Amino acid sequence: MRKILLITIFSLLLITGCSNKSDDTNNNEANNFTNEVIETKESDVKVSNIKVIISDKTYTLNLENNKTVEEFINLLPKEFTMNELNGNEKYVNMNDSLTTNSYKAKHIEKGDVMLFGDNCLVIFYKSFDTSYSYTKIGHIDNLDDLGNGSIKAKFEK
Repeated sequence: MRKILLITIFSLLLITGCSNKSDDTNNNEANNFTNEVIETKESDVKVSNIKVIISDKTYTLNLENNKTVEEFINLLPKEFTMNELNGNEKYVNMNDSLTTNSYKAKHIEKGDVMLFGDNCLVIFYKSFDTSYSYTKIGHIDNLDDLGNGSIKAKFEK
């Protein structure tokens, strides 16, 4: 039954595609279709980095290519007060939960930005070994030591 249906659809497409009409209406429809395809392709462009502003200094966060990042980007712009933890990281528990794909990181690099659980955003400002699992958001090159206490961090597209 499926074979007959496929053959019928293919035959109809073949007959329709062989039409000799070349009037302006068909040409305009073809041009409109082409423009729609181009617009769709442009809208599919992925964001590869965003700005992070900490203490009036702007950094570039180079993003991973994953579902978590897509969801995070859709929340932006956002400003967080991030708290100090362990002398090596700043964190905030966001109101929004994100999709996770956590893994045991083993080693954290200074500048890594990770998601702990499904809503805890973390910026690491020192390198160290760890046994915890995270979902990677991205990495900030040349991140300064963020020191003691909380910080304000603004994330923008």
